[in-house]
Amino acid sequence: MSANDCAVCLHKQRRIDELEDEVQRLRAKLRYEERKAADGFFGSSTPSSKKLVKPNSTDKEKKARGAKLGHKGTGRSAHQEGEADRSVEIGPQTETCPDCGTPLEKKGWEERSVVDTPRQKSERITYRLAKRYCPHCRRNITAQAPGVLPKSLFGNKLIADSVVMHYVHGLPMGRISEYLQVGTGSIAQLFRRCADLFEKVPERLIEQYRQAPVKHADETGWRTDGKNGYAWLFATPDLSIFQFGKGRSSDVPQAVFGENPLPGTLVVDRYAAYNKAPCRIQYCFAHLLRKVEDLGKEFPNENEVASFVAVVAPQLSSAMGLRGEQISDDEFYRRAAGLREEIKATMAQPAHHQGIRCIQDIFRQNEDRLYHWADNRAVPADNNLAERDLRPSVIARKVSFGSVTHAGARMRSILSTVTTSLNKRGEDVGARIKEALDLLALNPNTDPFEVLFPTSNSS
Repeated sequence: MSANDCAVCLHKQRRIDELEDEVQRLRAKLRYEERKAADGFFGSSTPSSKKLVKPNSTDKEKKARGAKLGHKGTGRSAHQEGEADRSVEIGPQTETCPDCGTPLEKKGWEERSVVDTPRQKSERITYRLAKRYCPHCRRNITAQAPGVLPKSLFGNKLIADSVVMHYVHGLPMGRISEYLQVGTGSIAQLFRRCADLFEKVPERLIEQYRQAPVKHADETGWRTDGKNGYAWLFATPDLSIFQFGKGRSSDVPQAVFGENPLPGTLVVDRYAAYNKAPCRIQYCFAHLLRKVEDLGKEFPNENEVASFVAVVAPQLSSAMGLRGEQISDDEFYRRAAGLREEIKATMAQPAHHQGIRCIQDIFRQNEDRLYHWADNRAVPADNNLAERDLRPSVIARKVSFGSVTHAGARMRSILSTVTTSLNKRGEDVGARIKEALDLLALNPNTDPFEVLFPTSNSS
């Protein structure tokens, strides 16, 4: 009787196999829990604000301090003649030596150059407006205060400055209130009135966004009225359109993209809400790279997984970095074509591991959404532009915890859109907003878009 025919031995072997499978499952679960504890619930995609434990930076990660070797230094220099705004003479603190009491002799002056800022605060102004009477029309005519909206207590310069402080520089409203000596409630009312005046501006920017050759879109969490919601971003290198306090359904991007076919390429992650966009779609390789790296972290002892990650990760990184290299267009398209074929060949290789096959299926089933960067150098292989544009909103979310009301979310959507788009075009945001408010004060029928974005009108 052979060992294979022994019922007891067969039972033991089956039990051993069951225990080995259970050990493998428990090890995989343990690795998952360890990764979740270190990286967060979303793995490498977890934002830093949601990570419970953050490692300290090592000495290797710290950049060397000071200028690079060979860099010409630019040390502090004294003010040249005529550069100083004012000169202040400081007399001696005493006419006798503090040590021995001997009378001190005059030895002239020593100059010290200092850059400082005066105390900033809001200025209270009383305008004496001339009144005249027309006997023919039988009505009074009163001069209009310059740079002030009708029935407004605050000047347009103060409104523009507060908008820039909050939406460009990210200062909390409490700090703005302390700086300008204006109550936070009054500042909120100023923002709301400014948003009402600029309400139609985002619609005009959406028209430009639709016609852009390269478009980006992304979203992040944003609480409104105590309920979870999302902040959407639709951006190009020249503009940013924000939609705060919205849901995460496809209705939001559909309203921005419209129903008619659009030119250009949309760069996004693989969120299904963008699938109905009426234009070409390019998936972000940075998200796919994180998925590949997460696979390697989840199965560190699998040789097949390690080999797959070692091949695919450099390919995706090269695809994202190729566009920024200082090479000619001919060289770019030649290398891009070769890199595209390498990625396709890797994804066509047979694989046994389920995680590898899952990633390969993404590339096989979405070839029409993965390689537009290789055909058009203007199309990036990553969505970093949208990620950078959303970063200030993520910081604002950490400070403010979202919007208190839907009206506040609407106000933030309009003013963030206006200020970020102006900033991207190199405009003086405060000067543009003040100019638009001044013209609206003189003529309420003024189109603020024509004032805020004059370069767009001539193009």
